[in-house]
Amino acid sequence: MIETNGSKRTPAISLSKVQERAPDLVSLYESAGASIRHHGLEGVRAAVYLVLDRSGSMRPYYADGTMQHLAEQVLTLSAHFDDDGTVPVVFFSTDVDGSTDLTLGGHRGRINKLHENLGHMGRTNYHWAMDAVIDHYLDSGSTAPALVIFQTDGGPTSRPAAERYLCKAARLPLFWQFIGFGDPDDNEFAFLRKLDTLAVPARRVVDNAGFFHAGHTPRAIRDQHLFDQLLREFPDWLAAARTAHIL
Repeated sequence: MIETNGSKRTPAISLSKVQERAPDLVSLYESAGASIRHHGLEGVRAAVYLVLDRSGSMRPYYADGTMQHLAEQVLTLSAHFDDDGTVPVVFFSTDVDGSTDLTLGGHRGRINKLHENLGHMGRTNYHWAMDAVIDHYLDSGSTAPALVIFQTDGGPTSRPAAERYLCKAARLPLFWQFIGFGDPDDNEFAFLRKLDTLAVPARRVVDNAGFFHAGHTPRAIRDQHLFDQLLREFPDWLAAARTAHIL
């Protein structure tokens, strides 16, 4: 059975608080709630992280507001799981470009503003961003599960390093939900599909990753569908992590 907050099956942050602090996000919050109920995740408490690609090819997605919208979607998802109203955000390209906290009420225009201040957009290295998330989680002292939404538009420059980090992280209460932007036929995404299917237990103690391809125009995807895809494998991981005594 999925762990809940006692007998309560209510969101971590109530609708009334979202209406007060971020009225522009109410519709997203309600869509996120519908997906949470669909996947049987009511009452689950978890930290939510967001990792955003800043490689050079990502420039159009920042310019057209897609990245800001994804951040708002993840923030409203987090409001159901975590009562602090905060999503730690990591920007990466060749290395970790920067990090911040995205908060309810302090979210408007936040992603683009930070992106524009981070300078050069480099190559794509997953493992440094994964390392930053792992360090943040361990430093927090939390033993609760964490859902890491990891966005990218291609495979990493250092594939062995990314695979190694994912396998080592399988012993931690972290689930990595990768979301790909761009051409669905691009061979770059073959690596993410590989991460999604790495052998258990030969390579990792549990299946700690999922992959969802959002296509060329991710912002055009219905919010409900995106939330459903982001949560599709999370319940199975929660059960597996509990069986393996990771949770």
